[in-house]
Amino acid sequence: MDNTVEKSYAEIISAIGEDLTRDGLQDTPKRAAKAFQFLTSGYQRKVDDVVNGALFESDCNEMVVVSDIELYSMCEHHLLPFIGRAHVAYIPNGKVLGLSKVARIVDLYARRLQIQEGLTTQIANTMMEVTGAEGVGVIIEAKHMCMMMRGVEKQNSVMRTSAMLGVFKDNHATRKEFLALVGK
Repeated sequence: MDNTVEKSYAEIISAIGEDLTRDGLQDTPKRAAKAFQFLTSGYQRKVDDVVNGALFESDCNEMVVVSDIELYSMCEHHLLPFIGRAHVAYIPNGKVLGLSKVARIVDLYARRLQIQEGLTTQIANTMMEVTGAEGVGVIIEAKHMCMMMRGVEKQNSVMRTSAMLGVFKDNHATRKEFLALVGK
């Protein structure tokens, strides 16, 4: 791991008036750098590595939905977490994607500095590219610490975003089925 992030955390902690020699803070810059590296590990991964060839021939042409995929991301504006869940659906066009790969695609993009709107779109576009599906729908619901811990300090607000591609965008019945399946 690059020592630059660790040194930067040490500078920030010192700048707020804390004593880095204090017992509880001696290893904090190292721990914080390690945590930040994990929370932004999506920059180190590629879609092909995540999918790893798990695309399989299938006669399935009905909606496939993976719902309630937990996600943890970092707001690119305040470097504070947002936490929620993603619902991802697609209509296969001759190939289905391994189930765990849907969650891994969510994590790939969630583990980058993000805004929720961009995360939703990135997941939808990637699912469409990887699967060649007839359509993709993605809904994300998340609570944002930047809104809860600072600023307006609203504890119960939830942000919902969606991206609909292909038949999910063009066909009202398909969109309605997806929304019903994920309880929206």
